[in-house]
Amino acid sequence: MATDTTIPIPSNLKNIASNDPIERAVIRRSQRPISAYALSLTEFEQKLVELGESAFRGRQVVKWLYDTDRLATSYDEMTDLPIALRAKLQESLPISTLTSVRELRSDNGDTLKTLYQTADGQFVETVLMLYRDRATVCVSCQVGCAVGCAFCATGLGGLTRNLGAGEMVEQTIDAARRAKSLGRPLTNLVMMGMGEPLQNYLDTMKFVGILNEPKGFGFGARRITISTSGIVPKIEALANEPIQVNLAVSLHAPDDALRDTLVPINKRWPVARLMAAVDTYIDRTGRRVSFEYALMGGVNDSDEVADALAALLNKRLCHVNLIPYNPVDVFSFTRPDAARIERFAGILEKAGIPTTVRYSRGVEIAAACGQLRSKHTAQV
Repeated sequence: MATDTTIPIPSNLKNIASNDPIERAVIRRSQRPISAYALSLTEFEQKLVELGESAFRGRQVVKWLYDTDRLATSYDEMTDLPIALRAKLQESLPISTLTSVRELRSDNGDTLKTLYQTADGQFVETVLMLYRDRATVCVSCQVGCAVGCAFCATGLGGLTRNLGAGEMVEQTIDAARRAKSLGRPLTNLVMMGMGEPLQNYLDTMKFVGILNEPKGFGFGARRITISTSGIVPKIEALANEPIQVNLAVSLHAPDDALRDTLVPINKRWPVARLMAAVDTYIDRTGRRVSFEYALMGGVNDSDEVADALAALLNKRLCHVNLIPYNPVDVFSFTRPDAARIERFAGILEKAGIPTTVRYSRGVEIAAACGQLRSKHTAQV
């Protein structure tokens, strides 16, 4: 049986429930402190200088926060800093701004989903997935989502706000702690949680830069995958970034008629325009692009659709991740049977398209994007 641990909501956050949009906006502004995780190494050095200290102290704090043997959760742990400085930092720059309110663990223990409450009373999800050879964290970048894919629970309530870089970093470092407690190092990161990363581009790139900082967490860019539903101008911008992250495109259909119904952003940037941006990305970076394809029974899983997908991706430097649909209560979409999944994959492979079938992790703990958040907010 899956493990469900619900953690009481802190008293200072319980009353954030007003339906008045102006009141909620004031609450969001007043209760969104900047955390230590929001600062780059350079910004940390500048912060310590502002506090009348040496820039070296900033480097010390960064080491405490990100060294995998430390991953400090409080300034009190930073014993080589003066006590007075620790107090100053605690007052002006809290380490944590997310509170874990619910944790679910799959039956076999390989998937851990955490629901966090933000300082302004919103809810976001993070999933830690343990494989034989790697430990991957799936990070959220927005509260809700504006894209509104037809099969995704995240977009049901629209977009509330972007997450800051610090909130994304905190999800990652918390996952690293959890993996470490299970005897595993965190090896990979995918931005495939709640939200559209390329609609939160500046904070997404700052987040990646903070994690990649060699004197900080030192997380390799090639171990980070940014997923997008197809925000064409930002795909083109990403192609020009010096940092070498991986790109995944949530495709789900090979033609405009079908993709328009599944991924509404396709009406703005149709398949041909999207693929042109992908080609630009491949040409400029030399990196393979992954195409994510949620396989839904009777919707996008026919032989004809598989043939069209193979033709679309022919001769492109790419890989297809076929993801049999993870059912969501409020939608009628279903997962194809095993024979249909294998046949679809076989058509792509026969056409020379590298393909992997990736079954969703944690079906029994609502691990699909937005499911746990939707269920939790319906109960509070």
